[in-house]
Amino acid sequence: MARSPPGRGWTPAPPPHRLRALARAWLDEDAPWPDAAAAAAGDAATRAELLSKAGGGPGGVLAGAPFAEAVFGVSGCRVTWRVPEGAALPPGRAVVAEVEGPAAGVLAGERVALNILGRCSGVASMAARAVGVARARGWAGVVAGTRKTTPGFRLAEKYALGVGGADPHRAGLGGLIMLKDNHRALAAATGGLEQMILGVRQAGGFTRRLEVECSSAEEALAAAGAGADIILLDNLAPQELHAAAAQVKAAHPGVTVEASGGIVLETLPQFLGPHIDMKMRRA
Repeated sequence: MARSPPGRGWTPAPPPHRLRALARAWLDEDAPWPDAAAAAAGDAATRAELLSKAGGGPGGVLAGAPFAEAVFGVSGCRVTWRVPEGAALPPGRAVVAEVEGPAAGVLAGERVALNILGRCSGVASMAARAVGVARARGWAGVVAGTRKTTPGFRLAEKYALGVGGADPHRAGLGGLIMLKDNHRALAAATGGLEQMILGVRQAGGFTRRLEVECSSAEEALAAAGAGADIILLDNLAPQELHAAAAQVKAAHPGVTVEASGGIVLETLPQFLGPHIDMKMRRA
């Protein structure tokens, strides 16, 4: 598998057993036995091309090759890539890969593999554009994704974020500890925010960082003072966001400040600032 070219984001592919498990699940969903049309095609040796038809736009990136290759591998086929993972998609119609194998296997994996490549390439392309906007304005912080992923497809979408140069952020509830607004609403029943933070620290262990979502400077200062490692300033207008971030950094310079809410490609420049370490947006 070709790695991403220099300058493009790179993220390691999942291990083979995870790729195979996902590929089998996706194929089981799409092609429960029997598939009469594929059976009629037989097992004659076949060669097919995977085409990109809408590439060439700004920031268009190929992503998802390990997952597509696993799908074809499970269906008994071999893939040769003509465009490497993480590379810019050529303009117009272009061959990105060639597939060889039994006709029934090529047909079984075709649509699943194309869906994967389309979705992953879309996520990676949008991530690359967002990172490009941030870098063009001299902001050196981290552009990250969210946990708002497609059920059953999270691993592929998180991987695609990395291919596009963005940070995948936490993979799930078992990673970074995050207290969101709904958790904070229950803090009174646990003795307040400080007591809640102490409780999650004890439950999570010393190896895991803690992030607290806040909707005002006052909440952010209280959470940072209570021991949060990361402050997520959520749904603040840009002017209010930058003022709150400056207050947090002045009082707690070691705390990471993250921004989210209302951040899309068009509004991203408004959220870039010297006191913001990370921007979280849905790719």
